[in-house]
Amino acid sequence: MLAALGALVVGGCAAGPDFTTPAPPSVSGYVASPLAATAAVPGIAAGSAQQFVKDADLPGDWWTLFHSQALNDLVAQALKANPDLKAAQAALRQAHETTLAQRGAFFPSVTAGFSANRFRQSGALAPTPATNALQYSLFTPQVSVSYAPDVFGLTRRTVEGARAQEQASRFQMLAADLTLTTNVANAAIQDAAINAQIEATRQLVDINAKMIEILRLQASKGYAGGLDLAAQESQLAQARAALPPLLKQSAQQQDLIAALTGRFPAEAPRSRFTLESLTLPTDLPLSLPSVLVTQRPDVRQAQANLHAASAAIGVAEANRLPNFLLTGDAGSSALTIGRVFHSGTGFWDLGAAITAPIFQGGALLHQERAAKAAYQQSAEQYRSTVLTAVQNVADTLAAIEQDAQGLKAAAAAAEAAQRTLELSQRQYRAGYAGYLALLSAEQGYQQARIGLVQAQAARFADTVALYQALGGGWWRRPDLSGADFAKDAHAN
Repeated sequence: MLAALGALVVGGCAAGPDFTTPAPPSVSGYVASPLAATAAVPGIAAGSAQQFVKDADLPGDWWTLFHSQALNDLVAQALKANPDLKAAQAALRQAHETTLAQRGAFFPSVTAGFSANRFRQSGALAPTPATNALQYSLFTPQVSVSYAPDVFGLTRRTVEGARAQEQASRFQMLAADLTLTTNVANAAIQDAAINAQIEATRQLVDINAKMIEILRLQASKGYAGGLDLAAQESQLAQARAALPPLLKQSAQQQDLIAALTGRFPAEAPRSRFTLESLTLPTDLPLSLPSVLVTQRPDVRQAQANLHAASAAIGVAEANRLPNFLLTGDAGSSALTIGRVFHSGTGFWDLGAAITAPIFQGGALLHQERAAKAAYQQSAEQYRSTVLTAVQNVADTLAAIEQDAQGLKAAAAAAEAAQRTLELSQRQYRAGYAGYLALLSAEQGYQQARIGLVQAQAARFADTVALYQALGGGWWRRPDLSGADFAKDAHAN
């Protein structure tokens, strides 16, 4: 019987479908028109031209391409101390141990026990021990073995599902790692942009304050009216009103950086970022859509969820089939502890059982149908995730191209506004221009300065977004790409 069951286990097929990896997208690109190098704006931060290198691999430490040691240190601190990432790593270790626990069902279960009992037998009954004693002790050491042969693949599909869930946890952790690094990079970029806007706004406040001094002097001599002075004071008030919101954003950005690096706001790093301290990467890798689905952690997680749903169908089908159980016991029973395992005290037994569901009120059938519906749901979720991944890359490519044009226009506008303001100030002091023209020039200069800073920050941020959309290069990091990552993480 054991040989027959063993042959069934080895040669039998597991219930349910065998999982196959979904086919990659058939499209060969992200946009209809060919990608060209972006426009360049020499002489300013984030003004370099960028070109796309097809089929180029992403570096695992892509943030180092911005050539900022402060950013590198910040990312290293976040990867070391961020609690959300640590929670995702712990979830992966949990899933790994759960998989190992499920694998235990492939092996026999062996238990050992020892019992010691004192009895007083009624004299009206036949004495139990061979000595005919009515009062006696009984000592019984025993070993029990049970084994459930996996004839129809219930255990195999269960372990398969656990492995798939472990893979889903792994890619969820990789997604958390990628999200963390991109959030840190974006926080540094936004910190630099806000600092530049604060500096520009403070300069505008100083310019407006100086113009008020000039107007007051002219008004005292009758060369300027009260309307001109009131207008300038209003302009100064507006410039000052724009400063507190920027300072608030700056403080909140520092709080965010502290939280991302696992620190409290009072422990935020003192160093601040500037746009000039960052270098815009010029060669941008671009993977094919068929490769993208193997790189994106969210797509791989959706694929693992689909695999787990497929295994769940096999589990549901196997639950409707017979189950086998082999049992065995061996031990010794003696009236004294010294006689245990002596000749004549041993016992053993072997058993085999088969159970099959006959009537469960349709529960098992509907559970199988529910598993198949869950698989269809996971398949559509996987397709949606793939579409979103390709859309993310396409959106980012469009943003990079348009942001380069936007920066070029913003730089030209800022340069023109600065020249206009300088000329307006000279003409106003010399009495060749009206004050309304000067106010218009100041307003244009303020908007141009802030617009330029925002355009610079957008180019940096969208470059970060491209690295995120392409998967972040986790496969190039030895600490993340190893097959035994969960084991290594547990050892660390």
